[in-house]
Formats: sequence, C-alpha cells, structure tokens
Amino acid sequence: MNLLLNTHTLIWLLEGDENLSPNALTAIQNPANTCYVSSASLWEIAIKISISKLVMTIPFQELPRLIWENGIEILPAEFEHFLKVSTLPFHHKDPFDRIIIAQSFVEQMEIVGKDEHFICMD
Repeated sequence: MNLLLNTHTLIWLLEGDENLSPNALTAIQNPANTCYVSSASLWEIAIKISISKLVMTIPFQELPRLIWENGIEILPAEFEHFLKVSTLPFHHKDPFDRIIIAQSFVEQMEIVGKDEHFICMD
C-alpha cells in the first residue's frame, strides 16, 4: 500500500513523539508499504519554523537525510494535484492540507495522520 504521511505524522515520526499512534507506526514500518511525504509538508514546516509557530528538536536542514534514512520518498506537487485541489469541497481550508488530500486522491494513497477532516489511517 502507498501511504502519504501528513505533516504532523512526519514530524512525530522523525522526533520519536508519542503522539504517533502504534497503528500508524506499524503501517509506516511495514515493508509492504511505501511511504511518501508531500513536498508541501516540507514547505509547511519551513514556513512554520520561520514564523516561530513550530519548534523542532531536529534541525530543518537534516530533514532530507532523515526522510531518506526512514525509507520515505518525497512526493512533488504536480499540476494534476493542483487540478484536483480546484475541485475539492471545502471541508478543510488549510492550503497545505488541501494539496495533501488532493495528492492522496490522484496518487491513490492513504493518508496517515490525525485530522477529523481527512479520511485517513491513524
């Protein structure tokens, strides 16, 4: 199964945060699954760090290495994803969440995260 990690899921995984549920961790670590993170998540993290809305225990510049070491692939945002965003209902207004949702639809991935506005695995 292809899994798309929501932004908070990526942070919790890389920082060893106990907010990451055992079910999510098991799915991420299952070798039968391929895990992805949206390039939009990296953009979201960068923005939140720059406006002091997010403090991480790991340096931002270490993210690419840590993502790679955890076997996660970065999913670039493509035109097809933006096209899907233009047709999504407004259950969620956050632009980062909207592109992640659109990518999950287009790429047929299950989102791993905790958000009542997502249909996702927790």
